Amino acid sequence: MGMSSVYSSDLTNAEWMILEPLFPPVCSTGRPRKWSWRDILNGIFYVLRGGIAWRLMPHDLPPWQTVYHYHRLWRKQGLWKAIHAVLRERVRIQAGHDPTPSAGIIDSQSVKTTEAGGPRGYDGGKKVNGRKRHILVDTMGLVMAIKVHEADYQDRAGAILLVRDLPNVFPRMQHLWADQGYTGKLGAEIRKHLGWTLEIVKHPWSGRQGTWAPKDAPPRVVEVPAGFVVLKRRWVVERTFAWIGKSRRMSRDYEALSETSENLVYEVMIRLMVKRLAKIVT
Repeated sequence: MGMSSVYSSDLTNAEWMILEPLFPPVCSTGRPRKWSWRDILNGIFYVLRGGIAWRLMPHDLPPWQTVYHYHRLWRKQGLWKAIHAVLRERVRIQAGHDPTPSAGIIDSQSVKTTEAGGPRGYDGGKKVNGRKRHILVDTMGLVMAIKVHEADYQDRAGAILLVRDLPNVFPRMQHLWADQGYTGKLGAEIRKHLGWTLEIVKHPWSGRQGTWAPKDAPPRVVEVPAGFVVLKRRWVVERTFAWIGKSRRMSRDYEALSETSENLVYEVMIRLMVKRLAKIVT
């Protein structure tokens, strides 16, 4: 059964040609399926892009129960993560890179949670009560790994949760860039357990000082900012957070399970990457 309307979040024919072989084939036994995989994916991407609740899905899309069922089933089966890995390698090859990266950038983003429940904490630095999305991206900004945890975890602790299972996933990995929230013993731990090096990217005016002399008062030392500066490598991961943020469903963490929150990042990136790959096909 097809859809009567077309939304901007819908898959084009070229995009569906890329995704179709990555999903389970139609079963030849049992009751015929009423909705195609493409229709169901369009429903999932509509929710992500529009930021609506599942129950508010338009009637010309498949029933929300059906769409949510496959969204959840494919997460539990690991299908979203597997498809994400395949597309990431294809995008890297298309750009002239090796399929697997040798370096990456790590960072976190604190987001508010809702009444859905689940783990949460208070990030005193960002004044956010919710969770942190900790991501590792390659030098193109493509997500390599995602870990969602309580916002009161320090970045150093969150980084360990993120990378502890990755040594056999990315065998070419050698180097990480991070901001000053990852200073301390983290570099030594990563070198010991993973064999990677960690480089802390500092702001160029970090620690710079100057003098300011108010009228009729002795001069005092103040910090002199140098204005907006694009920081080496760190801008890449910030751009990835911006990509994710274009999907309104990601403006907050609406999920009860951290695993679901992690999977939404994979779904958002799948939509982004298949669009990029389809430009070459067409």
